[in-house]
Amino acid sequence: MSDAAASSAESLTGVWIDDAGVVHTTVATADGRREHRTDQFRPFAWLNDTPSDGVLTGMQIERLAGEGAFDRMVHAESLEAFSRFLKEAKAASIGVDSIRPIESQYLLQRRERLYRQLPFHELRRCQLDIETCTADGEFCDPSKPDDRVLAIGLRMAGKSRLLLLEERTDAAEKKLLESFIAALAEWDPDVIEGHNIFKFDLDYLRHRGRRLGVPSLWGRYGQKAQFRSSRLKIAERWIDFVRCDLPGRAVVDTFFLAQIYDITTREMTSYGLKEAAVYFGVTPEDSAERTYIEGPRIQEAFENDRARFCAYLEDDLRETAGIADQLLPTYFEQVRAFPTNLQEATLRGATSKIDLLFLEEYYHARQACPLPPEVQPFEGGYTRSFREGVFRHVLHFDVASLYPSLLLHIGRNPRNDTLGTFIPMLRRLREYRLTYKQLARTAPTIEERAEAQARQTAFKILINSFYGYLGFSGARFGDGELAAEVTRRGRELLQLLIDEFSKHDCVILEADTDGIYLSSERYYDKPEELLALVESILPAGIELEYDGRYEAMWCYKAKNYALYDGHEVTLRGSALRSRGIEPYLKKLSDQLIHFLLGASKESPLQQLEDYRTRIRSGTFPVAELAKSETLSQNPDAYERLIAAGGKPRRASAEVALQLSPRPRMGERVHYYVTGKIKGRSADWQRARALALFDPQQWPYDSSYYLDKLDDWLERYAPFLGVEATRTPPAEVQGELFG
Repeated sequence: MSDAAASSAESLTGVWIDDAGVVHTTVATADGRREHRTDQFRPFAWLNDTPSDGVLTGMQIERLAGEGAFDRMVHAESLEAFSRFLKEAKAASIGVDSIRPIESQYLLQRRERLYRQLPFHELRRCQLDIETCTADGEFCDPSKPDDRVLAIGLRMAGKSRLLLLEERTDAAEKKLLESFIAALAEWDPDVIEGHNIFKFDLDYLRHRGRRLGVPSLWGRYGQKAQFRSSRLKIAERWIDFVRCDLPGRAVVDTFFLAQIYDITTREMTSYGLKEAAVYFGVTPEDSAERTYIEGPRIQEAFENDRARFCAYLEDDLRETAGIADQLLPTYFEQVRAFPTNLQEATLRGATSKIDLLFLEEYYHARQACPLPPEVQPFEGGYTRSFREGVFRHVLHFDVASLYPSLLLHIGRNPRNDTLGTFIPMLRRLREYRLTYKQLARTAPTIEERAEAQARQTAFKILINSFYGYLGFSGARFGDGELAAEVTRRGRELLQLLIDEFSKHDCVILEADTDGIYLSSERYYDKPEELLALVESILPAGIELEYDGRYEAMWCYKAKNYALYDGHEVTLRGSALRSRGIEPYLKKLSDQLIHFLLGASKESPLQQLEDYRTRIRSGTFPVAELAKSETLSQNPDAYERLIAAGGKPRRASAEVALQLSPRPRMGERVHYYVTGKIKGRSADWQRARALALFDPQQWPYDSSYYLDKLDDWLERYAPFLGVEATRTPPAEVQGELFG
């Protein structure tokens, strides 16, 4: 066993490879300590051709078995030789397939994993949050001499340490930054967590440290933080951010994790720390225990109410920890499964992670690797809305892991998986998941059950990703034809279930990919009896599950519906929970949904009339009218595009140009629409940042917002059983200033 390796009672908690090719690892010992060990490894890559002898200096090349474009492999004697080889091979037009980051090569080569034997509750997690000040009343800017760091808050294992600026001088701020370095060295966390930590906290600390001559020695092994510009795609949005890598540690941004979580749920209206903490149940809504301070008042509280300031900072740390408690375990379990680190797991998609599992097998088998195949478009899963309106006695059934189950039932590996690893790996992962699913119910302690639940959830996500991997054009072992066959069989299976449920007098409401909502007064109190009647038609290996019942369901339109279980309302579909909708319309829609489902007796029509009255009078809070949108383009790039005559003009981008400093792509801006002026009637011309609201000079356009209320009523009047009436033109505001 090498010096860096961990015994059966130990776990790797950090790995970093220096420029000399020395592997530095941190090992969690059986008694809870962290030990620094070193090792050596040989970097490697797959090739599609044999380079000249000169290019191969310091390298060993071998031919690989099987068919595949990359049918040669090189190992380097040193990291220096490997880096030189990559440059020279590129210049010689040799195709090179190399795994990054280099630490993943080491883990893959040794079949090693981080945290292999470490329970999640023993992971050293440190939460970080900073507070800053501004000297001129503008947004804090670390390049300005007096826009200092006021405080650095740290928390680990429930214990907080608040580092506070003693006086507003360079010497005091330098001392504060050095205290931060010392605290990290003392606590030696495996992970540093923060909310928006990449785009604000760490970048701000870096710039202040650079100005004051304090290096960012935040990594293990006495190493500096490494910064680089990066981008992250979350659903349809790209987010620019300054990535920070800490040798031997992981940086986790709960701001990103919340957004990734919301891709499937689409329930969150804001990703800010306070709102996210309420959504995840970390802090009760309107809690008297939570200390809130408005942004502009933070430095005032620092000077005049230090106790309140510190309580606010501690609450920020507590909420960050609480959000990570819920979102991080899935990624922690992924790192136990993939040869990667925790930071990479949170920032990379499923395809690149699954690729690592295959590449590990191909590496050790010395098997040639294919190029990613071209995947042609194919028909997706079964999706149909059968009814509109409100229905009672609703049951939900779904097929357990439909697509992975169908893949195992078909039993065919992807076309270019010459080693035949896909199906055996999927079957093995499914068996792991079932084992942990059982342990989540039967393990003797709460901690063991929670750990097993996190593992079974991670494996569920992983095996469900195998189908998506097949149909992704960038997947090395993708197979569009196999993916298309899976979806075809899935559609046929769902139709078979729909027909069978209908034979038992069930009213089918909604079907989507692997699940069916239906209404049945007869079986509402005995769903297991209905399940037994229907599941007998399914082929071997395919399991139908009863997934819950609801007092009412409002079917609005395809893939957009609301459910009420007697306690809680659940929304599905972007039409019912758009994050871009103005708050006043969202509140009206929420009232509508609760009323239709029987969760509230208050009709939204009374609230609608109250809104109309207050908007007409100009007394309605502008924050309730303001729209919130995520920037899809950097403001500077948008400005250059417009200057060159480019289109289209967008309200959110125009608003970003009004702000100083300008927000970045991926950040949200809030704006309202002012009255019409001659020559300025389009929304983008009238959009104004909410922060710049002036009720005298730039009031909101009441007619614009009354029209939106009219549109809302026209959309939902049929469900309320009323006729839509529009606001009379004489009652609304005309053009601004005449």
